[in-house]
Amino acid sequence: MQSREQIHDMVRDSLAELFELDPTRIKLDAHLNDDLEIDSIDAVDLIDRLKKSTGKKMTADDFRSVRTVNDLVLAIERLQAS
Repeated sequence: MQSREQIHDMVRDSLAELFELDPTRIKLDAHLNDDLEIDSIDAVDLIDRLKKSTGKKMTADDFRSVRTVNDLVLAIERLQAS
């Protein structure tokens, strides 16, 4: 199981690579839509990337409450614990 910091690093790296974002913009309190301009179509790509990185399937329901990078980190922590 990955630590919170490792999960954040994975999320940051995935967002930076997939969407060509400056990694310094990807902070825990950054809003995916407002701050990072990640829309629902981008979210599908992100979910697929995270599935490959974690080996866990994240469903649309898992992602429904995700608004910030921190929400995403917490969702991945929950998946790993299940």
